[in-house]
Amino acid sequence: MTKRRSYAVGKLYAPPSPPSLFTNTPIPETLNYIRDELKNDVTLCNRTNLNVDDIMELLEFTCSTTYFTFDGTIMQQKFGTAMGSPVSAVIANFYVENLEHKAPQTAPAECRPKIWKRYVDDVLDVIKKDQVKNFTDHLNSIDDTNSIKFTYEEETNGVIPFLDLLINR
Repeated sequence: MTKRRSYAVGKLYAPPSPPSLFTNTPIPETLNYIRDELKNDVTLCNRTNLNVDDIMELLEFTCSTTYFTFDGTIMQQKFGTAMGSPVSAVIANFYVENLEHKAPQTAPAECRPKIWKRYVDDVLDVIKKDQVKNFTDHLNSIDDTNSIKFTYEEETNGVIPFLDLLINR
């Protein structure tokens, strides 16, 4: 569940905490986005000897071989990224980045945010107060897998928590 927090002039949105985000990150869609980003990276060859296909093969292997023990039984994780895996944060970040690129640009003009800033999985945006529901519906329509759902939280007495701060109107 993605939680968004609202603020006075507009709204503050805080997407899911990493545990929820990691296990709900759609791997195939995210890997396609990463592949496209790597193909468009003209400096990749300056930073690694691996080509895009090599990197993608390693990522696919890492994301598809997640095993854990539950109640004495060895199980394989079928969806999302593994909690505690170093690559999970990177994969989840690319997923949110992809949503971040789509959301504001494709939003209907009347509910398009004036500001959209993100830190890891927390988003700050400023939007007209009467457009929160429309923008929430728009955000929820972007992810075709329906694995992440955005909600919002209204400010209380002109104050809303964001990251480790209390923001006052």
